[in-house]
Amino acid sequence: MRKGKRGLRLCAGITAVALLSSFWTTSPAFAEPLTGPPPILTEGLTAFCGGLGLYELNALIDEIAEAAHEAIETAAGEAARAAFLAGVEREAAAIEQARRWRQEAEARQRALAEARRNGRKNVFIAVMLGVFGGLAAGAGGAVYFMGR
Repeated sequence: MRKGKRGLRLCAGITAVALLSSFWTTSPAFAEPLTGPPPILTEGLTAFCGGLGLYELNALIDEIAEAAHEAIETAAGEAARAAFLAGVEREAAAIEQARRWRQEAEARQRALAEARRNGRKNVFIAVMLGVFGGLAAGAGGAVYFMGR
């Protein structure tokens, strides 16, 4: 977990550098002529980049942009992997829940089958007690009334 956070921090840093470096150059989409320095350059930035020529500055910006693209691709890959793993974890949880439901249903089926067997046995015992009780009562009553 810590390794992933470090990679995301690195990606955020590179993205921030690329974003800030994009302010140093003009984009052809704005259709600004490249006759003079970009209006964003200040004296401090000019002094900082004074030793660098325009070609070196563009090469440096290209390197930073390439590093930012690689970091973005890496972060996108990590995000895709994390999303895939989250999906797998959800599927595993759903399978586990389905397995639990199946076990509960099987346990209910076993309990119902046992209750049916016990119910049949209890009905048979009750019928037999009724029959034998009736026979005993009938025979006892017959003996009692015959003896009178």
